[in-house]
Amino acid sequence: MKQQYANHRRIDPVHMFFLLPLALITVVCAVWMVFSHERHGFMTFLVLSLALQTLVLSVFVRTKALVAQDRAIFAQEQLRHYVHTGALLDARLTRQQIVALRFASDAEFAALAKKAADEAMKPDAIKRAITQWRADEHRV
Repeated sequence: MKQQYANHRRIDPVHMFFLLPLALITVVCAVWMVFSHERHGFMTFLVLSLALQTLVLSVFVRTKALVAQDRAIFAQEQLRHYVHTGALLDARLTRQQIVALRFASDAEFAALAKKAADEAMKPDAIKRAITQWRADEHRV
């Protein structure tokens, strides 16, 4: 299926439907163990600690990967704009706007970048304004 606005969002099924629910269930069970009448002392708090660590780590790993990828996209789009126009992207553009511009084809990229800066377009509005979609199949 060709990537476009309607299907460009990517979900990692292992993270979203396995790791996060399992971590949440473990945290809930550990909290229940802490407050139940059958206390097991130190081991209960150890299980709760490990469950919370797993939950926080799973969220942390995903967000850090996305931040790193957004930085790479920022640099890539700066270079692409420089190659096409001889100038860097407008400093008024936010990182999220630049990340949204990555889907614009080379033919409309520079004009859309200028419009996004002039009109302070939101990232979703930038994506909706793209007429010739450039797929990004390597998103984390």
